[in-house]
Amino acid sequence: MAGKTKKEKIEKENPEEEILFTSLRVSDWKGFLGQGQVKESLKIGIAAAKKRKEAIEHILLYGPPGLGKTTLSHIIAKEMGSSIRVTSGPAIERAGDLASILTNLENGDVLFIDEVHRLNKVVEETLYPAMEDFALDIILGKGPSARTLRLDLPKFTIIGATTRIGLMSAPLRDRFGVVHRLNFYDPVDLEKIIDNAAKMLKVLIDPESIKQIAKRGRVTPRIALKLLKRARDFAQVKGEGKITEKLVHEALKMLEVDSMGLDSSDRRFIKSIIEKHGGGPVGLETIASTISEDIGTIEEVIEPYLLQIGFLKRTSRGRIATQTAYEHFGKAPPKNTKQEKLI
Repeated sequence: MAGKTKKEKIEKENPEEEILFTSLRVSDWKGFLGQGQVKESLKIGIAAAKKRKEAIEHILLYGPPGLGKTTLSHIIAKEMGSSIRVTSGPAIERAGDLASILTNLENGDVLFIDEVHRLNKVVEETLYPAMEDFALDIILGKGPSARTLRLDLPKFTIIGATTRIGLMSAPLRDRFGVVHRLNFYDPVDLEKIIDNAAKMLKVLIDPESIKQIAKRGRVTPRIALKLLKRARDFAQVKGEGKITEKLVHEALKMLEVDSMGLDSSDRRFIKSIIEKHGGGPVGLETIASTISEDIGTIEEVIEPYLLQIGFLKRTSRGRIATQTAYEHFGKAPPKNTKQEKLI
């Protein structure tokens, strides 16, 4: 099955990810903190579908990685009393793969497709009648003698997850009846998530340590939970098993994560603009060459958080380091008027 293939792929490429989310993923609304408006809307949709004794409409969840799209899909399936099948866009290579998955679903089942924007065009077009009419069109034979056979499918729900909704085609996007964007978490919710995860991991942690990890968690549960696990490892080896503020600082210093959650790549990026390019504006290709980093990695991994915390500005003429970035690194901004106006 495609779901099994994806799981094996995750375990092979990044076992830490699989271990992290099988051990710390919550399974009900009470445990899922944050995203209040999204949760409330989904609860209403689930309750209404259950009253009608129907499958809930197809759902599209989008937003930055690590905010809980996969966890939400499992909770939705559980609340509907349904089984969930898990796969991903790249794992469904041919229309036959999709047909195999869909024909094995039962009434009310949930099919979760991660990175749904990466479905290839043929698979995507095969999916259209399945989503709208719960039917699968299969072409038998070739040439003039070819004919179409329509197979009826059970009433199922597709939950699509994507970090790049702009890359989805309009026809596919419009076939999702419920569309929600997951937002970054506020510090209070992130602290609660870390506290709950520490209890699940059976590790002692003081309130100040929770705040420090949350502060460096880049407003993203996945990153905060990774830092919590690394702090736990450090406490077990260097301490007495309890995570203290001192141990958190030592652990994160070793991981090269600073007080704002910036890692070594983030700092190299911003410092190159400040120290080698006068604070900007400077073109992306120039920065990439300066720090020997791939342009795609800069745009998709490094820049989003720097933009969010106000350390970076994108302009038509290039990237600019802001006043806040200068202050964080203890440097004085350029004195020229043009730079001050841009910042």
